[in-house]
Amino acid sequence: MRGAFRLATLAVVTLLASCEKPGADSGGARSDAVIEVVTSSGVEMVALPAGEFLMGSDKGNADEAPAHKVKVSAFLMDKFEVTHAMFTKAQLPNPSHWQDSPNKPVERVRWRDAKLYCNERSLLEKLRPCYDEKTADFDCDLTANGYRLPTEAEWEYAARAGTDGPFDFGQADKLRQFAWFADNAGARTHNVGEKKPNRWGIFDLYGNVSEWCEDVYSADFYKQSPSADPSGPRSPGKDVKRVMRGGSWKSSADMCRATLRQAERTGDSDACFFTDYCGFRCVRRATPEEIQRLKKK
Repeated sequence: MRGAFRLATLAVVTLLASCEKPGADSGGARSDAVIEVVTSSGVEMVALPAGEFLMGSDKGNADEAPAHKVKVSAFLMDKFEVTHAMFTKAQLPNPSHWQDSPNKPVERVRWRDAKLYCNERSLLEKLRPCYDEKTADFDCDLTANGYRLPTEAEWEYAARAGTDGPFDFGQADKLRQFAWFADNAGARTHNVGEKKPNRWGIFDLYGNVSEWCEDVYSADFYKQSPSADPSGPRSPGKDVKRVMRGGSWKSSADMCRATLRQAERTGDSDACFFTDYCGFRCVRRATPEEIQRLKKK
């Protein structure tokens, strides 16, 4: 099942550049603080620098408050949502409703199946898997260099891309340019990368499919969230809901906001898990030194 493993190497594809002021309504202008890489298994990723941002909102739903400063370590994030082609490479059963194109995002993916994919991809690239498959919650070792789901803080940091509004590109009236959502998706998923990326070069964060995060959902977690690399509250052990972020093909424009939080049961024990709006993308930690080495290549 694991296939033939190769030593993981990352090659720099291109440096993204922008001279615009962060927060300016540039319609997706890109920052010179990020680079694109391609993994040895052929997956395009974006290297994001460490930084601090204002997470949450005091103007949204109650569980988005209070807005609070969070520091995030540098990490790599998939440029696109995990597609059928990517999922098939890990030799896992594809649960998706729409399988008419290899470039559409997988959906109806249970939280645990997303973690299995992360481990398979780590092994494929000779990285140390993050998830312990022998534990009930597939406990995550955040110190491992393998792939995992993003924390809620990492996801929002990537979506905001140095801005402080509900969308990094400005107002909701431009959402059609950046996302497939209820107003333009035609009640279905679409190939990844067809809309404009955010200013850090990441596609489909606001729409197409919503994305699993690592964190256990708690409506009031922001009131006691750590200020550095928060990873959510401890699992209650039963009736666990995990955080899902980003809009989907069925979401209203308001549900596509960068700060909006969704709570979803994992589906791990549900034989009829039909959330065909639910997908994911992967991240892995990268030190500033590693990013510097990548730039030199």
